[in-house]
Amino acid sequence: MDLVIGPLDLSAHVDEALAVQAVAFGLGAEEIAVRRHIVLRHMTYPGARAFGATVAGRLVGFVYGMPNDRTHWWSTVVEPYLRAQGHDQWLDDSFVITELHVHPQYQNRGIGRALIITITDGAAEPRSILSAIDTDSPARGLYHSLGYRDLARQVLFPSAPRPYAVMGAPLPLRRLRPGMDFRPRQPPG
Repeated sequence: MDLVIGPLDLSAHVDEALAVQAVAFGLGAEEIAVRRHIVLRHMTYPGARAFGATVAGRLVGFVYGMPNDRTHWWSTVVEPYLRAQGHDQWLDDSFVITELHVHPQYQNRGIGRALIITITDGAAEPRSILSAIDTDSPARGLYHSLGYRDLARQVLFPSAPRPYAVMGAPLPLRRLRPGMDFRPRQPPG
């Protein structure tokens, strides 16, 4: 597999990225249309950046995030849950992973791990936060293996059919044993 992990102009490749997310997350056309506007708006925020994973020039995974801002919608929803657990300080000076998705055909190959490590290694903030569906899933297992811990569970987002967990980790993220992390080829240049 000739995998390349590198910076992604998400605004220019939003439809490719959302096609991956649609398959990975089981989203329909209406939800993708809503998310398209959200992604394009997010990419205008200060410090927002994205990385993609490509195989033979085809996008098979992506991650994007930004320095957290308490005035952003996500923060306003999770703040009461974090405060109730004594963890609302995690909303300050954190890099939030907004989305991380890998096409199902390419999952369980270390691509998600490589993407999240790559984006957080460039963060100026001392910690990272994210939300994931609150089930014992491979995604939550990945996050736990990287050092994320549950900060709040059973977080309800408007219109989301299932509850989420908010997770946080100090940066840099935990590595597997030396030499065990997936190291994709970087793009030339």
